[in-house]
Amino acid sequence: MTYNPNMTQTNRIISPSILAADFSNLGDQIRQVEMAGTTRLHLDVMDGQFVPNLTFGPLIVHAIRKLSKAHLESHLMIVEPQRFIPQFIDAGSDSIIIHVETSSDIQRDLEMIKGGGAKAGISLNPDTPASHLLPYLDSVDLVLVMSVFPGFGGQKFIESSLEKIEKLAKLKEEEGFLLAVDGGINPVTVDSVFQAGVDIAVVGSALFGAADIEERYHLLAND
Repeated sequence: MTYNPNMTQTNRIISPSILAADFSNLGDQIRQVEMAGTTRLHLDVMDGQFVPNLTFGPLIVHAIRKLSKAHLESHLMIVEPQRFIPQFIDAGSDSIIIHVETSSDIQRDLEMIKGGGAKAGISLNPDTPASHLLPYLDSVDLVLVMSVFPGFGGQKFIESSLEKIEKLAKLKEEEGFLLAVDGGINPVTVDSVFQAGVDIAVVGSALFGAADIEERYHLLAND
């Protein structure tokens, strides 16, 4: 793909990844990003099987729900997500994102999410071709492209993700889904992903690790 690194895009949506926040001061950090203008919060749920890390479950989502009125997107990086989808919806998730690599029946799981009243999202790892999503694009509200291999924050952005984003961006208006990216997004890489066609950028350590969270948010959002 080609893009001008000096170009910018307005109306960017930044979804702060709560996993990178200071959990001892979580309420205050959520308030900071909300005051900066965020309308979404990204919740990384890892089971220690699909990815080499273990994070939190529905109880933490429920606690975050009490702290915020933002749209909560629970990203289930777990094996057999259908076992827990109802629990995460009951905990207050507005969107549930499953991985194409972990579901034994993707259409069933997407229908389960929508049947529970949440928005349905699907995600794919950097080494999974975009073509694997094609049968499900008319059933999802959001597609999340992983631009790092999931499991740990602070990884370097995988440049080849831009090609995948660009391919999916050509389909998003026709199919009616939002396009998001997650992994390695920072002030250096953020312009390129929005220029490639994403609607939402998930940002973790580059946001919550900043000395001034609100200032960094505005830089990333270009507002």
